[in-house]
Amino acid sequence: MAASSSATRAAFIKPSSFISSTTTNNNKSSLPVSRSILPVSYTRQNPSLHITNSVPKPFATSASTTTPTPTTTIPLTKLPPRFSPDEPRKGADILVEALEREGVTDVFAYPGGASMEIHQALTRSNIIRNVLPRHEQGGVFAAEGYARSSGKPGVCIATSGPGATNLVSGLADALLDSVPVVAITGQVPRRMIGTDAFQETPIVEVTRSITKHNYLVLDVDDIPRIVSEAFFLATSGRPGPVLIDLPKDIQQQLAVPNWNQQIRLPGYTSRLPKDPNEELLEQIVRLVSESQKPVLYVGGGCLNSSEELRRFVELTGIPVASTLMGLGSYPSSDKLSLQMLGMHGTVYANYAVDKSDLLLAFGVRFDDRVTGKLEAFAGRAKIVHIDIDSAEIGKNKQPHLSVCGDVKLALKGINKLLESKAGSVKFDFSVWREELDEQKAKYPLSFKTFEEAIPPQYAIQVLDELTDGNAIISTGVGQHQMWAAQFYKYKRPRQWLTSGGLGAMGFGLPAAIGAAVANPGAVVVDIDGDGSFMMNVQELATIKVENLPIKIMLLNNQHLGMVVQWEDRFYKANRAHTYLGDPSRESEIFPNMLKFAEACGIPAARVTRKEDLRAAIQTMLDTPGPYLLDVIVPHQEHVLPMIPSGGAFKDVITEGDGRRKY
Repeated sequence: MAASSSATRAAFIKPSSFISSTTTNNNKSSLPVSRSILPVSYTRQNPSLHITNSVPKPFATSASTTTPTPTTTIPLTKLPPRFSPDEPRKGADILVEALEREGVTDVFAYPGGASMEIHQALTRSNIIRNVLPRHEQGGVFAAEGYARSSGKPGVCIATSGPGATNLVSGLADALLDSVPVVAITGQVPRRMIGTDAFQETPIVEVTRSITKHNYLVLDVDDIPRIVSEAFFLATSGRPGPVLIDLPKDIQQQLAVPNWNQQIRLPGYTSRLPKDPNEELLEQIVRLVSESQKPVLYVGGGCLNSSEELRRFVELTGIPVASTLMGLGSYPSSDKLSLQMLGMHGTVYANYAVDKSDLLLAFGVRFDDRVTGKLEAFAGRAKIVHIDIDSAEIGKNKQPHLSVCGDVKLALKGINKLLESKAGSVKFDFSVWREELDEQKAKYPLSFKTFEEAIPPQYAIQVLDELTDGNAIISTGVGQHQMWAAQFYKYKRPRQWLTSGGLGAMGFGLPAAIGAAVANPGAVVVDIDGDGSFMMNVQELATIKVENLPIKIMLLNNQHLGMVVQWEDRFYKANRAHTYLGDPSRESEIFPNMLKFAEACGIPAARVTRKEDLRAAIQTMLDTPGPYLLDVIVPHQEHVLPMIPSGGAFKDVITEGDGRRKY
């Protein structure tokens, strides 16, 4: 489920203060501790001893997960005793131990002057592995890929100033797509804050509107509580990013941590959604029984309730249309799947919504790329909206019946009611399904040929066949992203990683890193475009050094393809800086993507003819470790179907490409 606009951001419940209190804390350590910044000698533990955190704190994993009961004390787990209980240690070491206590095993951290102490402390941890990105944006996108593919919160760390500001796009992306991320930034010492010190930026102020919450730590004794609160906030309710800004003098300060502090979020916890009202669920069942043309419209809020969704469809026989963010929550190849709806959704998914008399909107936000012209969207239907964020209910489209709560719990409740009424309530939507099957037969997803050139859709179809639809797929943003959504058949949640709400180019490669770290042994493929790929191409170095078996299938058309498509359709094909090659050598592929891979010691190949494609993709998949396949595709191809921005279903475009004029 993606997020609302900044105008409605107030609906994200904020704790009482965005800066940790500097007043006396009743939970402070009772032991006398020197507050001076002193050099401390550490004895590093035996590096050959591998210790895993066997009792991690359970995580909520998506907007559809059950809201966890607020933890009143910071969880104690069996950790290696780097320090005796009453031994003072640096704030940075307290931070790292707090992360360990939250079950963190991997972070994506890039060091700098204001975060060096944190990195030194990380070297003293036998639990947390740092995967070193080559750019802070790569680090935060990798943390997102980790979170999106695993359901656990991703953690990234950056230094102050430019390091912190390089996280901004990733934080905005995580907020819009409801991804649990905890970002930690170094900050200049407290005495220098506000003096325009070297590498100082007020990152709390910068990120206030693009995080679910953020903290500036002003007391070393607050670190255990703040870390616990940050993870609770990131994973509870509607997930999102939380930032912790930690001044360098706090990192260096000595203290004895008190792990028994209470979290202090009374306003937030009191307003978390309660269990769904059974009377409302009864009304939903009644509306379903009265309808003749119902359709499910499911989004990212359903990713963690896939089992319940499948059971609901099994009990009712209602067809399922998915948003871009909801792909995988219901199997794409199932006979009741209508695949994706919206601007580049299937004709039959958009037809179903347009003709439906009941729209069951679960874990969605009625985004403009789905609805087009709001007045015409589902104009014949009664609308039922279930969402965990009250701000989304009625924000864009007024529902006839709404439930503010966890989709997983709501579906469990509805399924229980349906099962109890199995003998008395029968659903028969066979006529409606036959009508939709006719649309599927009339308007299947298809593509044209370009002589010997490789249709990009065909490349994704072949990848789907050779991986049996089981790979974890990440993408950049643009045409390749839409084709990957259309032509790869996702079987399960968290297989599909893409920047939906923000549309951040450069997301695919680092997100694949996060997915590979979180899912060792899985097949991870970054389907990317040449424009998006070059925005974070430096992360090839991380992939090589970490020996991550990531496959990169680059659909290279030498252009910003989606912008070119709009130029073709709406600007008389006038090219306005959308050609990414070398104008003086248009017959050559520029830049040579194989050289990027070669520079990082990654095997690579280029394929230009359709007849050679299958073997090239098989070689990519069979090669151990990372691999880059540069697939040259025609820039004239368009993503179809297409409903123009602000249009309605009647405006859908199903024919044409860049070889003709409009």
